[in-house]
Amino acid sequence: MQLCRFVVTGETTPRLGILMDETIQEIGGDNEVVSLDRLLGMPAARLQEVLTNLDSARGRVHQRPDCTLRAPIQQQEVWACGVTYERSRDARMRESAQASVYDLVYDADRPEIFFKATPGRVVGPGVPVVIRADSGWDVPEPELALVLNNALEIVGYTIANDVSSRAIEGENPLYLPQAKTYLGCCALGPAITPAWEVADPNALTIRLTITRGGETAFSGEVGTDRLHRTFEDLVRYLGRDNAFPQGVVLLTGTGIVPPDDFTLEPGDQIQIAIDGLGLPPLENGVRRGAS
Repeated sequence: MQLCRFVVTGETTPRLGILMDETIQEIGGDNEVVSLDRLLGMPAARLQEVLTNLDSARGRVHQRPDCTLRAPIQQQEVWACGVTYERSRDARMRESAQASVYDLVYDADRPEIFFKATPGRVVGPGVPVVIRADSGWDVPEPELALVLNNALEIVGYTIANDVSSRAIEGENPLYLPQAKTYLGCCALGPAITPAWEVADPNALTIRLTITRGGETAFSGEVGTDRLHRTFEDLVRYLGRDNAFPQGVVLLTGTGIVPPDDFTLEPGDQIQIAIDGLGLPPLENGVRRGAS
């Protein structure tokens, strides 16, 4: 089961559905509104019961060409974790004038967790991500994203691109919010795989391919077994003195780092796949910000 948000051609109101190869099965009927906010307000056991017992006869079936997929979030904030893979630690140490802070946080009890995006700053499949106009060194960060309900239970997984300005963050770690949070800084999708359908989230393979001019400019892969921290640990720290009434999306960090002489350019195409989720790849172009 792949849970998606989509818009039917000629309409503007997003709907919730089950993503199939050629169709999207809408959840709910004409007189029933089912939203992601509503689903993420349910306990995990109740959510599983609701989605497992869907009445397929109640929802309309839409052809995929007649629909546009949206990022699978509604009012959820997006938060992110850093320095959770050894390669990420090493890359951030190389870029930074204060390299020791990354080595220290890698081994510390408290993980690095930061605010990434509001829903309006997130793009979905097929929509270009943005590289900042005031940065000259920018990279995608392919990540497994945890979808959490309002009780901070992991109820699903999706694919994320935590776009980052290495130039800005490397200049000073205190510039992290500017390097990470801006319009078009994050891509999510194309859908959500329920947690109970993923046998082992610690045994997934994340693959990144960047094409430029029709040729591969960079590719890499990493397994989630290389994570230095547990998902439960990351979620526990996120929830300290915090609340998310509509649920939240938590990015778990990247272990794929392009070489230091690589930077994204407008027109690049980014494809991120996570083997084991059953999801199609997340694909986005790249454009430069306006100011």
